[in-house]
Amino acid sequence: MTQGAQVTNNEAENRYEIKLNGQVVGIADYQPEGDTLIFTHTEVEEGHEGQGLGSELVQAALDDARSQGLQVVPACQFVAAFIQEHPEYADLVPQER
Repeated sequence: MTQGAQVTNNEAENRYEIKLNGQVVGIADYQPEGDTLIFTHTEVEEGHEGQGLGSELVQAALDDARSQGLQVVPACQFVAAFIQEHPEYADLVPQER
């Protein structure tokens, strides 16, 4: 993880946040639905893009979802691309029947 970076789940806001030195620099919004988190939007503040913070944020969010036994729906393109690039997280996405 980037030095000084910390990811937390802000359940009151339905989003994971990545902070650098206590300052929120990225968010991953989600909608909880039963035992599923639907990720709707991921954003890293201008000036902090290209540093891997978005990937760190999404990885921590997916790890947290896994630890809670939740599934995820990557409605956000960034989360979908992350899961596609990291197949070890594909098991979190519910399979179509």
